[in-house]
Amino acid sequence: MVHMEIASAFQVVSSDDDERPGAYAVFPYDRELVHRFRDSFPRARWRAGEERWFVPGKTAVQRLNTWMAQELETLDRHADAKGRDAFLFEPLESPYLTIAEDLKVRTPYSRTIVEALRSIPWAHWDPEERIWRVPFRSYEALKSRWPQIEEAARRNEPEARRRRRAELKEQASEEARQIQAERRRRRYPVPVADLPPLGFPLSTENWGLVVFEAIDVDPIAEPSETRFYAHVQGDPSRYVWAHWRMPTLQEIYRTRPPQAEEDPEVRNARGWWWASREELQERARKLREVERAHRSRELARKASAEV
Repeated sequence: MVHMEIASAFQVVSSDDDERPGAYAVFPYDRELVHRFRDSFPRARWRAGEERWFVPGKTAVQRLNTWMAQELETLDRHADAKGRDAFLFEPLESPYLTIAEDLKVRTPYSRTIVEALRSIPWAHWDPEERIWRVPFRSYEALKSRWPQIEEAARRNEPEARRRRRAELKEQASEEARQIQAERRRRRYPVPVADLPPLGFPLSTENWGLVVFEAIDVDPIAEPSETRFYAHVQGDPSRYVWAHWRMPTLQEIYRTRPPQAEEDPEVRNARGWWWASREELQERARKLREVERAHRSRELARKASAEV
């Protein structure tokens, strides 16, 4: 009975394509079995949409039937019985596992689970029941991978995924609040060995175009204070705080961009650089929008007051 069940998993179907004669082969997935199949049929191609192999040739049916018969003869007819005995001796108990004529695995989708089950000999996907079926002959292989499968299944339960999304959202919100709090301090770490000039619109990695007005004398002592600044590498005492404000529109207009672009490695290392023409134009555009919005609000306020 067990051998008949295994044999029924091997199927050969003739192709109805008159222009390209051949046959389709269906058999349980097993890496070694696939290797042997490819060695015997090097012209075979996997049809992913139909989930079966196509072997071209007018004699494909006969050749496939001969190959499958040889494969079935090499199978251990008592393997499933031995697997059942192993299961009874040391059973797996899990809400993701159902015991029937074979082992049925039903879990939330996970790439980890799919890869683990594909590595198990004879395990295959049942599209009708939407479960993975594993014969008892593969019980030991399933048991060795079960901790990984069960952990991935629990991690991908809808409630677990919702909880992780909520935690990530909360973390992102908290980080955004901390970044805004840091921005309100109007400070920026600059290397002691390469201080920025004061009074000029300069570009920064974190805050865009700013004008530095003062630079501290004392070095930065606490590493955690610079965690939002990617350009700060190594010992924070090599940096000091430079205090900044936003540039005015007139300052932007008066600033001339550099003739040549600075070395990106130098820019990334110190965290500030002379603003390019594009950066100056973009900041001027935004400042003009702010001024127009301010004038519109003032006109609306005056009109409301006159009424």
